[in-house]
Amino acid sequence: KSQKFQSSQFCGERKEVEKMATYNATDMADVMARLSALEQAQAAMSPINSGDTAWLLTSTALVLLMTLPGLALFYGGMAQVKNVLSTVFQTFSITCLITVLWFMMSYSLAFKEGSKVIGGSSRFWLIGSDDSGNQQSPNRIGLNTVHPLAPTIPEPLFMTFQMTFAIITAAIVCGSFAERMKFTSMLVFIFFWHFLVYCFVAHSEWAMDGFLFQAGTLDFAGGDVVHICSGVSGLAASIVLGPRQGFGVKDMKPHNVVYTMIGGSLLWVGWFGFNAGSAVAANGSAAFAMMATQIATGTSGFTWMVVEYLHRGKPSVLGIVSGAVAGLVVITPAAGFVDQTGAFCMGLIGAPLVYLGVQIKHWAGYDDALDAFGVHGVGGVVGGFLTGFFANDFISSNGGHPDTERGVFYGRARQLGLQVYAIVVIIGWSFTMSLILLYFISISPLKLRVRYETEEEGLDAREHGETLVKEAEAEPASVTQRLLRLFLAGERAAAAASGDAIGRPGG
Repeated sequence: KSQKFQSSQFCGERKEVEKMATYNATDMADVMARLSALEQAQAAMSPINSGDTAWLLTSTALVLLMTLPGLALFYGGMAQVKNVLSTVFQTFSITCLITVLWFMMSYSLAFKEGSKVIGGSSRFWLIGSDDSGNQQSPNRIGLNTVHPLAPTIPEPLFMTFQMTFAIITAAIVCGSFAERMKFTSMLVFIFFWHFLVYCFVAHSEWAMDGFLFQAGTLDFAGGDVVHICSGVSGLAASIVLGPRQGFGVKDMKPHNVVYTMIGGSLLWVGWFGFNAGSAVAANGSAAFAMMATQIATGTSGFTWMVVEYLHRGKPSVLGIVSGAVAGLVVITPAAGFVDQTGAFCMGLIGAPLVYLGVQIKHWAGYDDALDAFGVHGVGGVVGGFLTGFFANDFISSNGGHPDTERGVFYGRARQLGLQVYAIVVIIGWSFTMSLILLYFISISPLKLRVRYETEEEGLDAREHGETLVKEAEAEPASVTQRLLRLFLAGERAAAAASGDAIGRPGG
């Protein structure tokens, strides 16, 4: 029988029972028992679990918190003061753009049935079959519609949860080309990149008919899909754009490390929704993912601090925050597959490797401005590789293919090969498609890079008409003004010297 017909039956029985209560108050206990049984039976009709739904509602908000304001502050604090607003504006505008694209088309392309590399159009504009029993609206997502990957939560919630992943992935890319790409070109690049890179990778790795999913590769929360994809794409952008003016010569220290620390802290808190939420249920898998995330992050942050002390002689706030974020990235693909030992080892091993990855840009000469590739790209590769060693089938028995969710240390050496296979495929696709997109934008009238004058003065003032730099500092002085300042400075110095010579203050 249809759910609608069954619901009408329950409503009829409820009215009958309530009517009985008015005639026979002495049997109230029996009436309440029957009402309770009816409510339980009606709840059993729906696949929606209230506990799972509550946890995913929370996780969705936490993952969005990672981007706004977490990543915005994290990147904004590392930018030069003349480019702070442009940096945070990129993150905010990408959030708005991907939100619109995701519900219109991208969700369907990433998570609905299609080919082995891309989904179909069955959920464009969130239109499709309705499982709620509401015959008046047969062509939309219903109250009880679920996705096969999340059978106990409403599909609108699953769609929104995955939207937040798509948002932060695109926003991470901006860290590599910060302070030198035109805003309009950035939007065009992210628009096409989202469809041609992210949707392909997400469907291949996470959708049930994706070729990487069917091969048995493991990526619990996005080490491949989010971090390798964004980091490698950022590397391509930093190479095509070239380094910032004065890179390697001019002092480009972060303008406000406190902002970066606050942003990194919000990322840490939000990452519990990112990793534990990827269990798409309030269960033991989510609990282990949360535990593994905390252990790996703390271990990585502390290890990075020690490595930096040994390398530079001084530990720094920026260093320990970067180390914590590196630990979050490394544990992401393995969060629901490893125990406490695996989490600790991944944090311990991952931190020095990602630290090395951040230093590569100084040797290779590319300008990964805010270390999107160094932290996310390298960290994603390290995490995906180590998952092939530490994945533990005792922990991952609730996963999609439990017989294969174990690594080298638990008797399945083949898993390491599968992890390397996924890493190579995603690096190749993300890097190649990003290069192609960047090339076409560069030869178009849009161009990629801002003018020299804009970069020197700052993107905030030239691209957005607002700046945190004081007006006197923002506008370069003319030659006459500079000569006058030098003359006055010389006069003051001479007067001071004269005053000292005769034993009184200079005039």
